[in-house]
Amino acid sequence: MHDVKTDTICALATPPGVAGLAVVRVSGPRAFELCDLNFHGSASASSAADHSITFGWWGVGDERIDSVTLMVYRSPRSYTGEDVVEIGCHGGVFISDKIIDCLLNSGARLADPGEFTRRAFLNRKLDLVQVEAVADIIHAASERGAQTAARQLAGGFTKRLESFRTGLLEVLGLLELELDFSEEDVEFVPRHQLREQLHAILHEVLLTAGSAHGASVLRSGFHVAVVGYPNAGKSSLFNALLLRNRAIVSDRPGTTRDYLAESLLIDGYAVHLIDTAGIRDTDDTIELEGIAITESVVKQADMVLVLNDVTEGLHHSDALKEDLEIRLSSTPVLLVQNKIDCIDTGSLSNGDLWCSARTGEGIEALRQRIVTSIRAQTSGVQDVLVNDRQAKLLRVIADNISSVLHGLESKASNDELAVDLRLSIRILGEITGETWNPDVLDTVFSRFCIGK
Repeated sequence: MHDVKTDTICALATPPGVAGLAVVRVSGPRAFELCDLNFHGSASASSAADHSITFGWWGVGDERIDSVTLMVYRSPRSYTGEDVVEIGCHGGVFISDKIIDCLLNSGARLADPGEFTRRAFLNRKLDLVQVEAVADIIHAASERGAQTAARQLAGGFTKRLESFRTGLLEVLGLLELELDFSEEDVEFVPRHQLREQLHAILHEVLLTAGSAHGASVLRSGFHVAVVGYPNAGKSSLFNALLLRNRAIVSDRPGTTRDYLAESLLIDGYAVHLIDTAGIRDTDDTIELEGIAITESVVKQADMVLVLNDVTEGLHHSDALKEDLEIRLSSTPVLLVQNKIDCIDTGSLSNGDLWCSARTGEGIEALRQRIVTSIRAQTSGVQDVLVNDRQAKLLRVIADNISSVLHGLESKASNDELAVDLRLSIRILGEITGETWNPDVLDTVFSRFCIGK
């Protein structure tokens, strides 16, 4: 077991590979001492001023490895709350590896994934929702996702949770105060006023928990599955939306046996487009497997486009669309009329989504329709990218508040009401990391890379 109090850790903090610059990060009680063994400049790490940059060179004895800069951050005014040095060197695998080897040979150890941020949490530089925001910034699949995560890192979510805590503490305080005067039958606040306050908190808690799906879209991207009968033009549409030829296009039915997935940016949103196997009755075992995979992919999509070949009739794919709408009650299923270059467009109604994957007509309108759906599904996301862990705990809090409201209606004792309120306040502490266990931290930091 590594000792986070006495170990000095190091790691490459920038992506590995050929680049103009690289940064090696060092943190711990011996950070300055270990850097001084190999750094040669106008000032040592130990003597350099806090938040200063010193130019010099890194070497072993008289062997010069690279010209470097030394950025010094003294405890507690650093990312981790410890003494931290960031060594700026030229990019490339060799130089940064040699610097890290020097540090390891001098007594540092290689940092575990996310260990710098874990130390920041343990030293109370960040709470747990801010820690999770760091991971969300790193992995954000959209501009808006990154911006929202940045606001969460700045404390936006923490402030909201604190407002929940303050409201629940006010109600709890009044109930406990009444307990002190129970023999005098004193009611400090009318019950309807307590109910109003709790209903307001419950509404905000549910609203926050309910934004988890939208947060997932901003964090990981929006998944669009293109489905339809064979030869509807799914692969052609896939290529048209990507603006490049990625899928093989053929007039032969059953060409797509598996699914293809590619990502693109539309108006700053990451869209994961999935081209699926055509759905039909077949005896081909490989094609059957592809159709089974299609059904699995569709269940995980945020939007499904049912592509209809208008040369087979405007209503040729209606049954497929209706079946998917029944099975995917919470997922938008849109019917897209394809191959309009082959028919008289006067038969199309104004409400139809139509296109020609071959000529590109209607493709931009379809892209904007996808963006409209993304915005609708993420409209509830403000300063918070709620993840599954947080949403689960918020729903438990909502259940507890509902229990208190029911208790107020049924005239339960203040002692009984206080139990659920105290539990809700404690769970808020679990969300922010005020109370935590190592398993939770391990799960959170499993998303981090080494060096962060």
